Amino acid sequence: MLRTAVIGVGSLGRQHARIHAALAAEGRSQFTTVCDLNEETARTISSERKTEWTTDWRELIGHIDAASVAVPTEAHCEIACALLESGIHVLVEKPIARTLEEADRMIRAAEKGNAVLQVGHLERFNPAMVALRPHVRKPVYFEIHRVGEFTARSLDIDVVLDLMIHDLDIVQWLVGEEVEVTNIHAVGIAILTNKVDAANARLEFSSGAVANITASRVGTEKIRKMRFFQPHDYVAVDYTTKRASVSSLAPPMASGSWPGVHVKHLDIIDVEPLRAEIVSFFESARDGAPPAVSGFEGRNALSLALRTMERIREHAEHPGVSAIVR
Repeated sequence: MLRTAVIGVGSLGRQHARIHAALAAEGRSQFTTVCDLNEETARTISSERKTEWTTDWRELIGHIDAASVAVPTEAHCEIACALLESGIHVLVEKPIARTLEEADRMIRAAEKGNAVLQVGHLERFNPAMVALRPHVRKPVYFEIHRVGEFTARSLDIDVVLDLMIHDLDIVQWLVGEEVEVTNIHAVGIAILTNKVDAANARLEFSSGAVANITASRVGTEKIRKMRFFQPHDYVAVDYTTKRASVSSLAPPMASGSWPGVHVKHLDIIDVEPLRAEIVSFFESARDGAPPAVSGFEGRNALSLALRTMERIREHAEHPGVSAIVR
């Protein structure tokens, strides 16, 4: 039975702790420890989840088999590498790291320690996406909006690495990891912070596919929607309501009549995405199967995010834009 821990129990990490505790209560693992630099936070979550606590993640090495790492991105590489090299399986929240060099170090550490490295790209586990995936075939054009109300979380990174990276990962996954992104056009702006709070990116793929992605963390409502077109189909996904549909041309009802549109609402198995993600991680750690989202896939998403940020910086240097921003 896996001995597990959660490192970093802030707003997202405490949700990991909740699910680790639930799976332990079901006899699927042994949830041993929560770790946080803030002793009061560590004590509080430890009390809620009936586990041990520590403020030093190094104390976990040799005492656990798997861990969720939900600390700020700047600490991902140091913590994950030490755990992985010690043979401890790691589920690290997205983005995998700050840089591609750090991501590469984490991937090598997993290989060295013969441990599973899974990256927390949660939308792959959304029931709507799980139901839709078998119906995807050569998508050509995506229109995606991911908008949230402003909160104080994840302000250490730009909205591209905070929110848009979910959709960069999904689009690359659906188009095909082997398909190259040939061009990126992007614009972004800082609104309430000194980081980019709203951004739009247009990705062009070697297959001819195009994706237009908008992300903002200063909206007045929560929107998590994707629409895309593939031969003979229009596909719609709402991550928030966990609904997906495929619309296609229906044959005419009678001779000489106009054909109609057939809308197929996909059957959804409503499982909490984070629970599905952690269960998948535990299964890979236990059975040695490849993780649902590998370190390489997390690196690919990070690479697209960093390329997008570079295009945003280039656009910000345009004389007209820089004059407005200043």
